Amino acid sequence: MDRSRYYYSAAPVSTGMGPLAGQLGEWLCRAVQPPAPTPCGSPGGPPVTARRVRLRDGRHLAYEESGVPRESARFKVVFSHGFTGSRLDSLRASPEVAEELGVYMVGFDRAGYGESDPNPARSVESAALDMEDLADALGLGDKFYVVGFSLGCHAVWGALRYIPERIAGAAMLAPVVNYWWPGFPAELAAREYGRQQRGDQWALRVAHHAPGILHWWMEQRWLPLPTSTVVDNTTYLPNKRDAEIRRTLTADGTLQKKREMATQQGIQESYYRDMAVMFGNWEFDPMALPEPPKGCPVHLWQGDEDGLVPVALQRHVAGSLGWVNYHELPGTGHFLSAVPGLGDTVLRTFFA
Repeated sequence: MDRSRYYYSAAPVSTGMGPLAGQLGEWLCRAVQPPAPTPCGSPGGPPVTARRVRLRDGRHLAYEESGVPRESARFKVVFSHGFTGSRLDSLRASPEVAEELGVYMVGFDRAGYGESDPNPARSVESAALDMEDLADALGLGDKFYVVGFSLGCHAVWGALRYIPERIAGAAMLAPVVNYWWPGFPAELAAREYGRQQRGDQWALRVAHHAPGILHWWMEQRWLPLPTSTVVDNTTYLPNKRDAEIRRTLTADGTLQKKREMATQQGIQESYYRDMAVMFGNWEFDPMALPEPPKGCPVHLWQGDEDGLVPVALQRHVAGSLGWVNYHELPGTGHFLSAVPGLGDTVLRTFFA
C-alpha cells in the first residue's frame, strides 16, 4: 500500500514578511503534521490475521462473524463498534436466542481500526458505505439490519441518510451525540457541553473547529489544560456497573490490549479520525432526517446514568423523531453490551 497518500500537503508558506516567515510557516505545517499510519500488511506494519473484504475504493475491511451461518440466516445484521472498539465487539446476545430467531451477525473494524485499512477521507457517509460494501461482499442481500454502539452509531445515522433503501432496520445503543447538531436548542447543548471535563471540552472544540491540528493538540501533554478523559479512560462514570467494569478491565489489562489492537496502525487514523468525523460538521442533521421507508424499524436504547452521553440530549433527539422507538433504561450507564440480557432483548425486539 502506498503510505504517501496519508500525508497532508506541507507546502512552504509565502508571505510578504520574507523568507523567515515562510520558513516559520513551513515548520508549523510540519509540526502539526500527523505521522503516516502503518497499514496492516505494509512494510513495517502489523500482520494481517483477520478475514477481510475489498471495498469499492480498494481498501480492505476486517470482519468477524457470529450467530447462525449466513447461508441459513433469516436475518442479517451488520454491527458498528464504538470508540476504542473492534470487530470482536458484539451485542453479546446468547447463541440460543440467535439460533432460535435465525440471526447472523457480522462485526467489522471500522476504517483505521484494528486490521481495516485507514481512510484519510473518512466521513459519516463513507462509514455508511463501508457497511454497504461489507454486506455486498458477503452476499447479505438487498436489505440488511444495522446496529451501532456509542460513537459507532454515526455509521447508523449515515446509513439512514445515505442508503435508506438498503436498511431493513436499525438499532443504536447509547449513541454519541454531536453538540453542534442544529436540531439541539442552543441553551441545552451549551449546558450539557459545559458539564464535561475541561480537557474533553477542548478536545471536542479542536475536533470540530480545527481537525487538522487535532493530533498535535492531543499529543501536547505539556499544555496547562487536562487531556481528554475519554481517550485516557478516566471519565467520571456515575453508574456503578460502568465504574466496576472499567476497574476490572483496567486491572486485568483488557483495556490496554483493546487500545493496542484498535490503534496498531496509528492513533491518528483510529481514535483521532473518529473524533474529527463524529464531532465535525455533518452534511445533515439527524433530527431532520425523514422517516425511513415503510417496514424499517428504528430503535434507540439509552441509559439514564450514562456518564459519556447526556441523556437530556438523547431524549431531545428521540423526541424530535416520531419514528424512533426510544427505550430509556433506568439505573443504567453507557456500557449497554454488559447489561445482562440486553443483547437478547435487542434481537427479540427486532425479530421476534
